[in-house]
Amino acid sequence: MMLPPSSDLALKEWAVAVKALSEGKQILILRKGGIHIDDREFRVVHPEFLLYPTYEHQNAELVKPEYQDGLQQTLDENDVPGLVSLGYWCQVTDKFQVSEQDLLDEVSPYHIWTTDYANKRLHWRPKQPVTIALLRVYELQQPQALPVLDEYAGCKSWVELGQDVPLSIMTPVLSDQAYEGQAEALRQVLGGTPTAV
Repeated sequence: MMLPPSSDLALKEWAVAVKALSEGKQILILRKGGIHIDDREFRVVHPEFLLYPTYEHQNAELVKPEYQDGLQQTLDENDVPGLVSLGYWCQVTDKFQVSEQDLLDEVSPYHIWTTDYANKRLHWRPKQPVTIALLRVYELQQPQALPVLDEYAGCKSWVELGQDVPLSIMTPVLSDQAYEGQAEALRQVLGGTPTAV
């Protein structure tokens, strides 16, 4: 499979979640939508994107105890104000829409967030399902540090970077076999048939 040479789109995600994704500890994101006026419903607007780590809204109470140290580590490492480091690019392989509490509970062993966090996602705007996207994550050999522009700010999921970020050589975080093993386990939990990406 040919990987693209560059990307100009990023998805905002808690830095502790980016860390878990980058270490292969989870392969999914849970989304309901941002609160930005243009982002009330989360949509996979592009199946390939960079991961944009965010720090402002990370909440230790919504992260499982075994990941608390990782959250603190991300805060300690965020020591260059005005810059964001983009070190991971990913592809969405599967996307599921979940509206049932019991199904969301069954996904809990596969992510870093507490049950309370997942429940809050489900019950916020309850007519909209939670989107669970499975991500094949790649590490950039040369992470790119970009100045944080005003247009990146705000509670929105997607950031158009306004420039092409070179991806160059990338390495998958998980082997094909390891990724497929986790993905298949989640497909079984979530009913087996994802919606179109």
